[in-house]
Amino acid sequence: MTLGFEVERIDDVALDGPYDLLAKNLMSPFAWRVDGNAGLMVLVRAVPPDKGKDEESGRIWHGRSGSDGLSFRMNDTPLLVPGVHGDDAMGCEDPTVVQTDDGYVIFYTGVDKGKRGHLLYATGSDMRSLEKRGIALPNSKSEHSSKEATLLRRGDSWHLMYEYSHDGHSLISLTDGEGPAGPWHEQPDPFSPRPGKWDGWHLSTGPLLRSDPERPVMFYNGAHTDADWGIGWVALSPDLRTVTGRSDDPLIAPPANVAGPRDISFAASVIDTDGTIWLYYSRNDRELKRATVRQIQ
Repeated sequence: MTLGFEVERIDDVALDGPYDLLAKNLMSPFAWRVDGNAGLMVLVRAVPPDKGKDEESGRIWHGRSGSDGLSFRMNDTPLLVPGVHGDDAMGCEDPTVVQTDDGYVIFYTGVDKGKRGHLLYATGSDMRSLEKRGIALPNSKSEHSSKEATLLRRGDSWHLMYEYSHDGHSLISLTDGEGPAGPWHEQPDPFSPRPGKWDGWHLSTGPLLRSDPERPVMFYNGAHTDADWGIGWVALSPDLRTVTGRSDDPLIAPPANVAGPRDISFAASVIDTDGTIWLYYSRNDRELKRATVRQIQ
């Protein structure tokens, strides 16, 4: 069966909250639907607009929306902030939410004082009771950092896809585990850059559309060496090991004029409600967007 997707419209995502948040550049919008409720929640990374090299790289804020999923009322204080010391002393980035029987697991990227990234996690029965737990996945494969977690749970198995760096590339790896801190068992990379195409040099994980359990679809991020990032899709086997389909062209493309300003579109989360697909992403590391996507078969 032929699979495809097309963007029907793109809307701005608006936040209402304290000046300390709204004055920042906003990115990494992880939105999810609240069980038994018509509303949505969101986690967002906020970064000082003129961040210096010795300033923190972000804090993670939490908010809630009504049924429209476009306007979110944010809390008055951030949810996850850098620690005084340790693996997130210089920033908290890239939130990913997993709901469990016990509450929430939040995966995020922590940046230490040496500017190295670490894939960390926090847990809590709700968003008000999160506790940092430390490293979820060691940086054993990455030259610089492991980050941008994407999770799929099947029974007692956890499948974790993440971005890592190797030989000047950002790449996507897959590892299987028994819980949010593993132990993890590395698998071969599920797919690779395609020389000559829009995703010919860099890849980064995006959210998983799970409408069809037999064919999960990742809206992933890709770029040439110029790092003008676009968003495409890849269909995978249920265990995420095998590609069953992949977009030739980006779903959300970088500009055709590569000599112009650098452009970055980065997918962060996806919600499917009765066939209406909302893809949340950030543009140029400062604006929050939502694409309404239609599946084509």
